[in-house]
Amino acid sequence: QVQVLESGGGLVQAGGSLRLSCAVSGSFFSIYSMGWYRQAPGKQRELVADITVGGATYYADSVKGRFTIASDNAKNIVYLQMSSLKPDDTAVYYCNTMDARRQNYWGQGTQVTVSS
Repeated sequence: QVQVLESGGGLVQAGGSLRLSCAVSGSFFSIYSMGWYRQAPGKQRELVADITVGGATYYADSVKGRFTIASDNAKNIVYLQMSSLKPDDTAVYYCNTMDARRQNYWGQGTQVTVSS
């Protein structure tokens, strides 16, 4: 049993900041990477940011320079610090974990709404 618990979503005005948190717990082999995806209505889910256990990071071009991903490997927690938010950032944000067996685990999603 693996649990992926997200928090931190909400409503902010353009230019504001928000921090998302995701904690992974339960029975799994080990974590290889953790990341954040988002999906807006009528659009495909896209990768926003990802971080490996070794610390390598990836950011989508649309968020690079504005979002920062960080992890606490000992606690199996990943954060997404979002700043300079734009209305286009409005979406449901999903936490994803991939373990060493290449098994993926997903959170329920948290709504981020950025008003103009």
